[in-house]
Amino acid sequence: MTTATTAQTPRPGSQTTTGAAYETLRERGFLYQCSDEAGLAEALAHGPVTYYVGFDPTAPSLHIGHLLPVMAMAHLQRAGHRPIALVGGGTTMVGDPTGRTSARPILTRDEIEANATHIRGQLSHFLDLSPGNGFLVDNAEWLLPLNYIAFLRDYGRHFSVNEMLRADAYKARLETGLSFLEFNYMLLQAYDFLEAFRRHGCTLQLGGSDQWSNILAGADLIRRVEARPAFALTTPLLLTQSGEKMGKTAGGERVWLDRAQTSPYAYYQFWVNCDDADVERLLRFFTYLPLDEIRDLVATTGEGLREAKRRLAFEATTLLHGQADAEAARDAARALFGGADGGQASLDVLAHAESIPTVPLDASQLQAGLGILDALLLAGLADSKGAARRLVEGGGAAVNEARAELATVLGPNDLHNGVIIVRAGKKRYVRLAIGG
Repeated sequence: MTTATTAQTPRPGSQTTTGAAYETLRERGFLYQCSDEAGLAEALAHGPVTYYVGFDPTAPSLHIGHLLPVMAMAHLQRAGHRPIALVGGGTTMVGDPTGRTSARPILTRDEIEANATHIRGQLSHFLDLSPGNGFLVDNAEWLLPLNYIAFLRDYGRHFSVNEMLRADAYKARLETGLSFLEFNYMLLQAYDFLEAFRRHGCTLQLGGSDQWSNILAGADLIRRVEARPAFALTTPLLLTQSGEKMGKTAGGERVWLDRAQTSPYAYYQFWVNCDDADVERLLRFFTYLPLDEIRDLVATTGEGLREAKRRLAFEATTLLHGQADAEAARDAARALFGGADGGQASLDVLAHAESIPTVPLDASQLQAGLGILDALLLAGLADSKGAARRLVEGGGAAVNEARAELATVLGPNDLHNGVIIVRAGKKRYVRLAIGG
């Protein structure tokens, strides 16, 4: 096993041939762990290779943490290799213990299928899964009919409990409690890889680095059962330069791919507000811009680097939501923050900027008087009254661009063109609108 924790100096690459795929992944920073780098590079050079990533539908949307392996999949497909997007309708019924301090909530089959339907649509934004170009599969197809005794006899014998307990996913849970249900997860994910190999000739599984033990177990199972080589590859987890998980807004909201949960405008703003130190890496991960162009974009400071962030935000939003939504988000951001004096936008601009997240407000709430703390909670600009209070006391809250105080109460007279503009910090706007 080889592990690359630091990206090497990139060299210009091509995405026009299967053989360029390995270099593309390496140059753009997607390679973190690989079971056999030389063997995988050779296989990709003589491709096409069929590869898969699994997504358990534990929520109705993927988030940008999931997007990193999806972009790796997209680069491989652009180089001529065949993707399998595996939705874990079966494994979700067990629950992946990786990165958890407690067991995941048990979902019903209807909830799992509803989530899976949304996720399939999101994956289609990045991958061509039409017949002949890729595969969209659900592991419920082969996991739910399994005969448990036969499965343990045929495949469980290839797994060492001692080795499984050394895996980070299990080791971290031993102190807080690991159910036998969750203990089966590694076997099932390994079996997924074996089924993908048998059904579609899949020889490569990708995933986040927290999935390393599970992915490696699948490659090893193919070697033991089919006597054929298979490859495990992980991408780095999406972390900031300070080592914290990336994927939440300044207000602590997770950044989802579903537009109903994270609007195109909020999605654009997440990227444009990234840390200066992260810009180049995020451009490599979440855009298709050539590496030379990326280097030129970030070889600057001040306004030049801010322009690089705007390019990142536009390209990333276009990939997910399309060019029209990306342009609307960019135009709204320009209207709000693009003045020559760097000042705040006028109330008229704010009231008509439809890309700003809008939260419905009942007229009766205004008639009764809506306190500023409740308004911030309603707008999603604070996740508790304590956080809202600190925001107001620190001078970071505004109503219709006037600084809010703890005694501020919103009423009908605060409506401007039918909305009230609530702001947290310098750039987080929400419109409270009667009737939504």
